[in-house]
Amino acid sequence: MTFGTRLHAAIADRGPFCVGLDPHAELLYEWDLIDDVASLETFALTVVEAVAPYVSMVKPQSAFFERFGSAGIAVLERVVRECRAAGALVLLDVKRGDIGSTSQAYADAYLDQTSPLAVDAITASPFLGFGSIAPMIDTARKHDAGVFVLALTSNKEGVEVQGATTGGTTVGARMIEHLRELNAEAVPLGSFGAVIGATISEPGIDLDFNGPILAPGYGAQGGTTGDIGRIFGAAARHVVPSSSREVLRLGPDRGAMRDAVARVNDELRDLTG
Repeated sequence: MTFGTRLHAAIADRGPFCVGLDPHAELLYEWDLIDDVASLETFALTVVEAVAPYVSMVKPQSAFFERFGSAGIAVLERVVRECRAAGALVLLDVKRGDIGSTSQAYADAYLDQTSPLAVDAITASPFLGFGSIAPMIDTARKHDAGVFVLALTSNKEGVEVQGATTGGTTVGARMIEHLRELNAEAVPLGSFGAVIGATISEPGIDLDFNGPILAPGYGAQGGTTGDIGRIFGAAARHVVPSSSREVLRLGPDRGAMRDAVARVNDELRDLTG
């Protein structure tokens, strides 16, 4: 079963909301924890216990685990296992982008399901040229995994690259064209998605490319349900809004985090029908 098929089914069953798992030091302190590996594990596994049985996808930010070295990666591996055991898909936010054998090594690390860090999908940066991530695309196809490609991000610096023109269109729009080609024959949903911020202005292009759209910036960063409809239009049915602080700041109260997930999913279901 392809990643797109699994995600489509998960959204129908649990709703589209994706919880970002970003163990900032500031959040650890807000939970009355300290900034060490033991606290990282307590924080991360509490969040997983609270939300993973109720969301379609969890998105750990790899950097906040990597900063603790091998011990942090061991926690990340456990987070991935526990999320999957609870029925949630795992999108690892690594934003990898490289060429040749290095790109393939990243693909093997995260998308080959025999790897100890194997997940359902990763984020990737195509700004060395879309062809540079071909090993990730090919490995995802081989192992029924997914790739979310940076396209129209909401950070103010992004327009310097994404808004530049190439061949009569913007770089961001060209990324969408590549994804439309990759997902052309997929049913019910392609496995190759885009990262498009939930706080951007109107993109001026068709965002319905038969693939999933990760929309970070929802909730605490300012993105609203209304923004999802405004930005994505008919493609809103394929949008997976993502938020971290909207949920994590409610911890360590598991019930409060779980209730927040239910509330957001209800709002998003009303939007997409």
